[in-house]
Amino acid sequence: MAPSAILETALYGSDLVAMEAFYVGLLRLDVIARVEGRHVFFRVGAGVLLVFDPAATEVPSGNPAMPVPVHGARGAGHVCFAASREEIEGWRQRFLAAGVAVEAEFDWPNGARSLYVRDPAGNSVEFAEPRLWAV
Repeated sequence: MAPSAILETALYGSDLVAMEAFYVGLLRLDVIARVEGRHVFFRVGAGVLLVFDPAATEVPSGNPAMPVPVHGARGAGHVCFAASREEIEGWRQRFLAAGVAVEAEFDWPNGARSLYVRDPAGNSVEFAEPRLWAV
């Protein structure tokens, strides 16, 4: 038995308003859950991107019905969204029009294209052709 997919992934940032503005306003993700000062969750296809305030997730919830362990990370994380080469060009144009610097854009040795930007918390946000990890 082995996992077949990643259901959710988490990033951390203390300014949840700025994070939501980036992921909703620029990436056009839908918010599926929000607790002010703690988290905002976004739908990404069949998965979920969780964005937490790291200070808030270090505090036990105190809710016995949902005993989620404390967790969190400090510093820049990374997420990569699947995109075709044409979509990557569209993302590049959208970021530049919004004043978001493209940190890197290149072709990997297998020919797959990647583009990197930073979200408001400094997390590395990548858009890459899925063949990057093709076997």
